[in-house]
Amino acid sequence: MAGTFSKIKSTFNLLRKIDFNQLSKLSEKVDLQEVMNSFSKLDDNQLKALMKMMKDEKKEKVLPPINGDFYEIHLRLNEEDRAVQLKVREFMEREIKPIVNNYWLHDEFPHEVIPKFAELGLCGVTYKGYGCPGKSFLMEGIIAMEMARIDASIATFFGVQSGLSMGSIYMCGSEEQKQEWLPGMHEMKIIGAFGLTEPEVGSGAAGGLTTTAKKTADGWLLNGQKKWIGNATFADVTIIWARDVDDNQVKGFLVRKGTPGFEVEKIKGKMALRIVQNGLITMKNCLIEEKDRLQNAESFKDTARVLQMTRAGVAWMAVGTARGAYENALDYTRNRKQFGKPIASFQLIQNHLVEMLSNLTAMQSLVFRLSELQDQGLLKDEHASLAKVFCSLRTRDIVSRAREVMGGNGILLEHNVARFVADAEAIYSYEGTKEINSLIVGRAITGMSAFV
Repeated sequence: MAGTFSKIKSTFNLLRKIDFNQLSKLSEKVDLQEVMNSFSKLDDNQLKALMKMMKDEKKEKVLPPINGDFYEIHLRLNEEDRAVQLKVREFMEREIKPIVNNYWLHDEFPHEVIPKFAELGLCGVTYKGYGCPGKSFLMEGIIAMEMARIDASIATFFGVQSGLSMGSIYMCGSEEQKQEWLPGMHEMKIIGAFGLTEPEVGSGAAGGLTTTAKKTADGWLLNGQKKWIGNATFADVTIIWARDVDDNQVKGFLVRKGTPGFEVEKIKGKMALRIVQNGLITMKNCLIEEKDRLQNAESFKDTARVLQMTRAGVAWMAVGTARGAYENALDYTRNRKQFGKPIASFQLIQNHLVEMLSNLTAMQSLVFRLSELQDQGLLKDEHASLAKVFCSLRTRDIVSRAREVMGGNGILLEHNVARFVADAEAIYSYEGTKEINSLIVGRAITGMSAFV
């Protein structure tokens, strides 16, 4: 029967394309008598099936929407939070997506978008007072994901501003310091940076900071270097963490732009997060007044509280990067044709897409629960570390598969995935490497510390 259907379908397709003057030529190609005999043997159900098949062929196939939220996690948001999510998505699609590849290519930051960012009113999203929205950590994560879905560099800029720098003041500053800095930072009239990592000290920051602070009659003298400091080249204030030479404890300082002895050099030649303006900071007898010391930062434990709060956001950022790569790859495979049909119709391509979506869905479920724990006051270091380990690792796999299904075109910026591939490498390392975060989780589950 399949052979008969095929003959009839081929004949009908041919008939649609010819006029009656060509029927004589048709008889040379097709045995019309055999076709009619085949029709006479079909019952009503078979005829209906044939006609439906021919009608369906005329219809344009409607493809499902491209949506990385396969388990519809957004349905767990209330209407207000969902509206914020969609507002951020629309902003990123309208303002950032058209320009991002050019700025990434040229290693520059789009300063003109900062006032537009400010209009979102979301900077310092979880803080209460000082003009800040006072929303949930879950909402902060959703925002990070939506930004990274278009560009991880912009998400990083926002995370440094809203999370690390504002968070240091909010958690460790005096009330006077909060009043002075946070309203302006919320409005993005003041841009902040966060200086912890050093040229020779990354993972060992807890006990090995070489940047020193010495109390004098005039204030605090800072000496040392900081490296990889996002926003540093244009920040109005930089949070510097330094070791007090007198009590060997880590303390925090607000260093204002233009302070003598404070120099910033842009780090060039990066292969990832190229829009983020990372700086190498050098401090030589940089004098900071006592009023600009974070009054409630007395040890690295206070620094760690800020890092714990923001590490969940980095996991969400990894999810956004993965989602952007997956959605761009899916769109590409549905439009790219080889051998006469879209490559999304091939089994091996579909296998890659399903593997990507499986990991992405697992990541989304994990970070959603992570933020719930944070909102409930139950977040522990090991919770944030597990999310950072898993999500940054799976993101690497997803962006790799996204590039693979695009073939050679996957390395071109115009298809977006190449940028996600590169940026995933930075996310994999910052806010704690896989190894360090694994040891934090390992210590929690075994009761034994494997740190040196």
